[in-house]
Amino acid sequence: MNQQNLSAFIWSVADLLRGDYKQSEYGKVILPFTVLRRLDCVLEETKPAVLAELDKRKKAGLNPEPFLLRKSGQLFYNTSPLDMKRLMGDQDHIRENLFAYLQGFSAPVRDIFERFEFHTQVDRLAKAGLLYLVAEKFANIDLHPEAVSNAQMGTVFEELIRKFAELSNETAGEHFTPREVIRLMVNLIFVEDDDALSKPGVVRSLYDPTAGTGGMLSVAGEHLAELNPGARLVMYGQELNAESYAICKADMLIKGQDIANIIFGNTLSNDGLPGQRFDYMLSNPPFGVEWKKIEKEIRKEAEQQGFNGRFGPGLPRVSDGSLLFLLHLISKMRPAKDGGSRFGIVLNGSPLFTGGAGSGESEIRRYVLENDLLEAIIALPTDMFYNTGISTYLWIVSNRKPAPRKGKVQLIDASSYWQKMRKSLGSKRKELSDGHIDEVTKLFGSGRKVTRDGVPISRVFKNEEFGYRTITVERPLRDEAGKIVKGTKGKLKGLPQPDANLRDTENVPLSEDVEAYFQREVVPHAADAWIDHEKTKVGYEIPFNRHFYVFKPPRDLAEIDAELKIVTDRILTMIGGLSK
Repeated sequence: MNQQNLSAFIWSVADLLRGDYKQSEYGKVILPFTVLRRLDCVLEETKPAVLAELDKRKKAGLNPEPFLLRKSGQLFYNTSPLDMKRLMGDQDHIRENLFAYLQGFSAPVRDIFERFEFHTQVDRLAKAGLLYLVAEKFANIDLHPEAVSNAQMGTVFEELIRKFAELSNETAGEHFTPREVIRLMVNLIFVEDDDALSKPGVVRSLYDPTAGTGGMLSVAGEHLAELNPGARLVMYGQELNAESYAICKADMLIKGQDIANIIFGNTLSNDGLPGQRFDYMLSNPPFGVEWKKIEKEIRKEAEQQGFNGRFGPGLPRVSDGSLLFLLHLISKMRPAKDGGSRFGIVLNGSPLFTGGAGSGESEIRRYVLENDLLEAIIALPTDMFYNTGISTYLWIVSNRKPAPRKGKVQLIDASSYWQKMRKSLGSKRKELSDGHIDEVTKLFGSGRKVTRDGVPISRVFKNEEFGYRTITVERPLRDEAGKIVKGTKGKLKGLPQPDANLRDTENVPLSEDVEAYFQREVVPHAADAWIDHEKTKVGYEIPFNRHFYVFKPPRDLAEIDAELKIVTDRILTMIGGLSK
C-alpha cells in the first residue's frame, strides 16, 4: 500500500465519525489509533518472546523492564497478551479489553495515550456505538515495518497532523509551524557546517523548547539524513500543550527515534532539561504572549541566580515573553571551546526595538550584541503563519561565528520572497517556494551586502552600530527675574539647579563622541544646557525597516490633481443620478 492510499484509508475513518464528532475533533481519534496500530504491528513478532521473558523475570523476582526492552528489540514493549487482532474477537468487551491492552505498554508509551486523553475518546466512541467499528478499521490495516517503512510511516503521520491542523485554525496557529519556514530555518543553522555534518558517523544534538507537534525536529532530521545518511541527530524538546506533546512523541516513536528526551511542561517556568547543552536549536515561540502566570518563578530565578541562571541579562515586560525564549536558548548553547552552538528563533517585530535604554528588552539586546552572538536577522513575508498576518523575523544566533562574521550582524529583507497559496489556511496566504528558500540561504551564506535594482536586500553592520547612549540634557532653573537658581546643599551646592520642566533626552550613537555631539546638536540651541552624566544609559535597538527604507519621490502635483478631478466628477455624476 503506498503512502497516498494509506493516508486515504486512515482518513476514511472520518466517515464513521461524521455526525458524532466535529471535523476539528477527528484527530483526537484517528491520531492515537494510528499510533496504536503502528506499535501493535511493530511488536507483533517479538510478542511471544516478551511475554515469556516477563514470566521468567517475575518468577526470579527481578525488574523485568531492561530484559523486555532487549527482547522487543525496540525502545518500548507491551506486556498484555492482547493485541488489535485479538481485541476483534470479543465485541461485547472491546472497551475493557482495549483499556487492558493500553495498560500493558511501557510507561513512555502510556504517557502518549494519556496526553492524547485517549481513554476519554474510547469512552465517547463506546457510548456512540462506534468503538468496535473504528478499532476494526485499524485492526485490518497492515502497518508492519516490512509493509510501511519508518520513513513512509513518518510521512503519513505528518500528513495526518497537517490535515487536522488545517481543520482547526487554533491548533495550527499555536502548535504548527509551516513546513517551508522550518526548512529555511534548518538550512540556515546547518549551512556553514555542511562539511562537518557530512563526515561518517557524526552525531549532533538538536533541541526545540517549544516543540509543538515536532515539525522542526522532524524536518531537521530529514535534512541531515539527505546530507549524510550515516549521521545521527539526537532530538530533544519540551512542549506545554498536552495533545501537541503526545503527537510529537508519537511521531518520533513511529519513526523509530528515542522519545525519552521529549519533556512535558512549561519551558520557561520549569526547564525539563536543566544543565543540558546542544549543538543546534530551533524555536517558534508564541508571539506576544504574556507571562504573568509564571512571573513569580521567572523573577525568582532572575533574582536568585542572575547570570548563573537563564535570565541574568534582563526581563522583558510581562505582556510579551518572546525574549525569555531567546535567553533560554542562549543558556542552552555549548561553550565555544566545546564546539559552540547555533540556533534559529522566529520572533515578531517587537523584540527588535521595544523598550528604551536601560529597559529589560534593551538590556537583552545589549547582552546579545556585546557578546557577539547575533549572526543574522531575516525579515519574512507577512501572512506566513496560520494564526497571524504580522511581520515576523528569523534570528540566527551563534557563539561560534566564522571569522568573517565576527563583530558583525547581517540583516536580510526577504519580505518579497513569497508566492500566493492556492488556498489560504487561517491567516496564512503566502508561502516560500524551494527557489525562495535557496535564494535566502545563499544570501545568508554570502554574508555580504546585496542590492537588486537599487533596492537593498542584504546589509551588514558592526554590532556597535545598533547601540546608543541616552543622555539627559539639563537646563537651569531660573527665578522670576530670570536669574539662575543655585543649590544650597548636597552635591548641587553652589551649582545651577536643573529645571525638571526643561529636562530633555538625546540618543547619541555609540560610535560618536558624546561631548562632540552635545556641542554640535544641543549647545547652539541651548547655550546654558549641560549633561547629567550620572543619568546616561546605554541602549540597543535594531531598527530593521529603517535600514531597508528606499525613498520614493512624491508624484507630480498635476498628476494628483488630474486623478482627484476624475474621482470628483464621478461622485458628482452619482449624486446627480440619486437626485433624479
